[in-house]
Amino acid sequence: MVINQQNLNGLFTGYSAAFNKAFSETPVNYPKIAMVVPSETRETTYAWMGQIPNMREWVGSREIQNLIAHEYTIKNRTFELTTKVPVNDIADDQFGVYAPLISEMGLSAKKHPDSLIFDLVGNGFSQKCYDGVNFFCDKHPMGGRDKGIQSNMGNKKLNAKSYAEARAQMMTIKGESHKSLNIVPDLLVVAPQNEAIARELLIADLIAGSSNVNKNTCDLLVVPELSDYAEQWYLFCTKRYIKPFIFQEREKAKLVCKNKEDDDNIFFDDEVIYGIKARHNVGFGLWQLAYGSTGTTED
Repeated sequence: MVINQQNLNGLFTGYSAAFNKAFSETPVNYPKIAMVVPSETRETTYAWMGQIPNMREWVGSREIQNLIAHEYTIKNRTFELTTKVPVNDIADDQFGVYAPLISEMGLSAKKHPDSLIFDLVGNGFSQKCYDGVNFFCDKHPMGGRDKGIQSNMGNKKLNAKSYAEARAQMMTIKGESHKSLNIVPDLLVVAPQNEAIARELLIADLIAGSSNVNKNTCDLLVVPELSDYAEQWYLFCTKRYIKPFIFQEREKAKLVCKNKEDDDNIFFDDEVIYGIKARHNVGFGLWQLAYGSTGTTED
């Protein structure tokens, strides 16, 4: 290929098509447990966190929901991925061998929110959410007229008994009004190390010769990104408009390049530079929609 601006621009168009195709075709899991929230500024504050409102009988005047302003703020972060293509490889018509690399960059950009969200899930036992305690915790303040506490965590290994206990625990969570929040878990999330027991729990007709009462009570999601949290397992309620986690998006991932013939990278290093930039971050949503177990103890 003759090295001129027209051909370099044409090459970028081809690489952009490969990047966009990979980005659009790559499946992701984070939308199953995280709500996507557009962000227009450097950070976004979620003052409404803390309560799933319940309808009440209208007696007298309307009762405005006096929700606690928790000032839970998520600051956007900037991420990048950069690679280079030697100009001599372009001149020698070897630029096609770099197309799979550009496609992998598209895959990486699409999957990056998965990495952030599921790392947040794995660290949910040690990182605080909007109410000032860890996301998975047995001391969530109940609020309202009662200063009691509620729990969305356990420590038992995944089995039929601990799974049933976790489902019951989630379904008994109440709001500040002391009424049920009608939470029904619908997704079991495990690391690859727990896949076999999870599939048996949700798919098998019989377990140890007895009828499997947990069959089809949840969908299953096996997450490779959770392999560092092998024993942990989680239940989520994902069918509501609010989800357990937040993916906050400021700028979508985009492929850009430095391919002008007078760019320093071409003049001094004889390389064309391709890179991705994205701005986003993740955070905790409502703990009431989640249950986590450390999986550290037997029954």
